Amino acid sequence: MALRILGRKNLIPTFSGGLGSGHLRGLQTFSLPDLAYDYGALEPVINAEIMQLHHQKHHQAYITNYNKALEQLHEAINKGHTSTVVKLQSAIKFNGGVYLFSSLIYLQEGGGEPPKGSLGWAIDSQFGSLEALIQRVNAEGAALQGSGWVWLALDKELKKLSVETTANQDPLVTKGSSLVPLLGIDVWEHAYYLQYKNVRPDYLKNIWKVINWKYAGEIFAKEAPLVESR
Repeated sequence: MALRILGRKNLIPTFSGGLGSGHLRGLQTFSLPDLAYDYGALEPVINAEIMQLHHQKHHQAYITNYNKALEQLHEAINKGHTSTVVKLQSAIKFNGGVYLFSSLIYLQEGGGEPPKGSLGWAIDSQFGSLEALIQRVNAEGAALQGSGWVWLALDKELKKLSVETTANQDPLVTKGSSLVPLLGIDVWEHAYYLQYKNVRPDYLKNIWKVINWKYAGEIFAKEAPLVESR
């Protein structure tokens, strides 16, 4: 799907705790969330057909596959089939990652306003300007081979912003445990192909018109409270 703004530090499911209703050792089954606005709300940047297809078809399919993998995992654990448990973890990570990324897409409506406060100050200080950051993210996203994501993250250990890419649906934490996602742009072809064909750079250029910097700024302020505001 187009842009997903994220505010979760760790997007890898964990195996801890007990089995309860809807849970499997800390893993919870998912259901398709409602879209908080009309499918055409992001036009002309992202058309209604892409939004509807991804929400009703792609997103639902990943949820179905995730829940199915959880059921198989439960059965494998009960039967002591260790090799099956190991094999299922990749399916859980992949489909679960898609769910977490896609579910937060709803935060993009009403976006497009430039970042303010401490996040805006940090972008100007580190990259020189918002435009320079956009050019960097777009270049990284356009250069990513195959499917994946391009991210703006906060590195809490280094106390600086970072532009990262991940393949497929790999969560950002796979690039570093100190990275907190502030925003993520989906560069899978199904995020843009119906509208932009194979011209990914045009999609990346336009997606900034609907990015919800307000939410990204809230996450940054929470995770980096000591950064000076302008």
